[in-house]
Amino acid sequence: MPDAYTHGHHESVLRSHRWRTAENSAAYLLTHLAPGMSVLDVGSGPGTITADLARRVAPGRVVGTDASADVIAQAAGEHTAANLAFEVGDAYHLPYGAGEFDVVHAHQVLQHVERPVDMLRELGRIAGPGGLVAARDVDYPGVIWYPLVPALDEWLALYLVTHRSVAGEPAAGRRLKAWAHEAGLAGIRATASLWLFEDEADRAWWGGMWADRVLQSAFADAARATGADDALLHRVSDGWREWAAAEDGWLLMPHGEILARGTATPS
Repeated sequence: MPDAYTHGHHESVLRSHRWRTAENSAAYLLTHLAPGMSVLDVGSGPGTITADLARRVAPGRVVGTDASADVIAQAAGEHTAANLAFEVGDAYHLPYGAGEFDVVHAHQVLQHVERPVDMLRELGRIAGPGGLVAARDVDYPGVIWYPLVPALDEWLALYLVTHRSVAGEPAAGRRLKAWAHEAGLAGIRATASLWLFEDEADRAWWGGMWADRVLQSAFADAARATGADDALLHRVSDGWREWAAAEDGWLLMPHGEILARGTATPS
């Protein structure tokens, strides 16, 4: 059974996911792609990155897979390229053969699972020794912002506790290389990149998204289960709006990335 997802699929969550593109979320992978390659996008969500990858490797086959049937249905309805398909799947046990895809990609997935090493082994199996595994995850304890809004300190402390109470590790970015070694992947190359939100439009979008998410999404329910009360959640929500309104507002999110070769099927 797939692990629980901290954020759920509230509109405020999908609003964030739909912003993601291959350029802003998978730049480390793009020079390794070529027309005709096959790509499996694991944890594809609403499919914006997946669709970008499909355009880059067309006419190569691209499949997006996610544990949520509702999200897969939405993605399939919005992205209809001839070389693109979306399928429900459990990333620990995917219905694809060893070495079936040239590239197996996972963005912001490994931070949300209880057994990231096992999942990487599965991605490596599907890529095979001739294929490429690509993964990128944020490292939440490294997030920094300005102005120093006290409610955002409360947000980060709450986020780390809440995420870990549901499933996974919010400091995944720094662990990707170690997890890839433990999974037996080969030729591991580790890099890092940033998301920066600082102009007025970015602040309004990111701050507004979190102001809503902390009150209305599955994250809010999980936070309450850890002991957060409504006063704290409203204080954090207001803090995000305060940050978004600040002319000098600036927020940086660090990400770890790995590219690695897959694994051979055991004899």
